[in-house]
Amino acid sequence: MNTKKNGVVSKIGKLFRGLLYTILALFIIANAFILLSGRTYLYRGIMLTYLSGESGPTIYDLDKFPKRTVAKGNTPIKWERSAHFLSRTSVDGFAAYNKNLKTTAFLIFQGDSILYEQYWGHHNATTVSNSFSAAKTVVALLIGIAVEEGKIKSLDESVGNYIPEFKQTDLSVITIRDLLLMASGLDWTESGKNPLSDNAESYYGTDLYGLVTHQKRISEPGKTFIYQSGNSQLLGFIIKKATGYNVSEYCSLKLWSKMGMESDAYWSLDKENGDEKAFCCLYATARDFGKLGKLIAHKGKWGNEQLIPAWYFEEMVSIPDYMTTEESIKNYQYGLHIWTYQGYSSPVYYCRGILGQYIISIPEEDLVIVRLGEKRTKSIQLDGKDESDEQLKKVGHSSDFLKYINFAEQIRKEAEKK
Repeated sequence: MNTKKNGVVSKIGKLFRGLLYTILALFIIANAFILLSGRTYLYRGIMLTYLSGESGPTIYDLDKFPKRTVAKGNTPIKWERSAHFLSRTSVDGFAAYNKNLKTTAFLIFQGDSILYEQYWGHHNATTVSNSFSAAKTVVALLIGIAVEEGKIKSLDESVGNYIPEFKQTDLSVITIRDLLLMASGLDWTESGKNPLSDNAESYYGTDLYGLVTHQKRISEPGKTFIYQSGNSQLLGFIIKKATGYNVSEYCSLKLWSKMGMESDAYWSLDKENGDEKAFCCLYATARDFGKLGKLIAHKGKWGNEQLIPAWYFEEMVSIPDYMTTEESIKNYQYGLHIWTYQGYSSPVYYCRGILGQYIISIPEEDLVIVRLGEKRTKSIQLDGKDESDEQLKKVGHSSDFLKYINFAEQIRKEAEKK
């Protein structure tokens, strides 16, 4: 009896040792790969995700990284509630859809007032959360201001005038406009899931400048729209070089302090006292994101002050006829660092983040929609069966974006009956 028992124990012991050796071997191999490849940012990434119970970046990563304050002004202005204000809706499918996509905030602004405001979970009116790539449009707005002030001479200047590593090389032909159009021709690897991508290193790494200045040019700039976060990061460094302010300071000085923002915002840095992650990671409240939407809806004008040059705003939302996408179709979807949708009854301009952060502006209706959350549907792809103009105008946009506009239309009608 004891012999059988000892045999079982011995087998279990061997299995346990085998498992332990396998784990140890994998650990050694993984460490060797990280160290030999120079991808030490993976240590930070693993610690902040898998070892923290997460599968990737979240909208509440603010305290995981060093940050810099984007200070509000001395006279914050609260949004007024519309006479038709709603905090809940009976619109069919709204609750289930937002639950499925883990929406944390859904707000509708009409003119100078809030028409609809709802939060989910622990998110509320004072919660700041990650903008992700919606921050790219803010960077573009700051570029326009810098040009108007003469800090940047022209959108058609060489990036090399501000980034020495781009001077006197084949990178010198890349212009600021090319970066804004997402048409730089650089070899940046864009991925929200691949841990070996440049995106992953830019989010978890500690040397953004080194990362973006070691890119190579692999195609002719200014021709093809290829969405790359590295372009936005380069624009952040251009702002710093041209103005003498870091991105957070310039944003506070030129936008946040002038727009009556209710709360300070925060911008994540690559390291302590380092550089802003200009391609993402502006943390603000839903209401203050709404004010950015209002600025866009009013074509750069805030009250009586034209914060964003009118000429520049028109360039932002105008897509050059010669621009095509990777699918070799006309680019209907993206201007100068701003998404444009031409399939609605009037032009729609919006900022978008990877987890469904939306700041949607419809100027002709003086309407702004802010949706924040933790999931987004996939972008609509080219359908070989339907290449109509109507379908082409949807390519690159996400189906949830279209759904949120539809929900907003229905909620407005519901509110009017109040």
